[in-house]
Amino acid sequence: MNETTQNFLEIFNNLEPWTPPTVLFRLYYDDQGRPIEYSHEDRPGKYIEVDPVTFQIQATNICVVDGKIIQIVPPQTVTKLVPSTVDGICCNPKDVCIVVADDQPHIKWNLETNETN
Repeated sequence: MNETTQNFLEIFNNLEPWTPPTVLFRLYYDDQGRPIEYSHEDRPGKYIEVDPVTFQIQATNICVVDGKIIQIVPPQTVTKLVPSTVDGICCNPKDVCIVVADDQPHIKWNLETNETN
């Protein structure tokens, strides 16, 4: 073993063990529980620690309640044509795709929108 290798091994063996820095995964939120930002930094404000997968997704349709993330599911709407006796678009009685004048035989159709859970 030459002198350079010996010096290197001597220094290498006397090094203190390296520990990786702690990585922070935080979600900062306001007083109503709405998310402000996901961050690795230690900043002032309300936050909860999240797992790396949640940090990677960075969902914004959430709310923080009692230190836990609650998913906000938007309402889904279903729209369909329904016959109406009062108002609507006048269509041929045999084909809803054909719009006809009010004085011809017709069925009136309206668009109805409903929310589902």
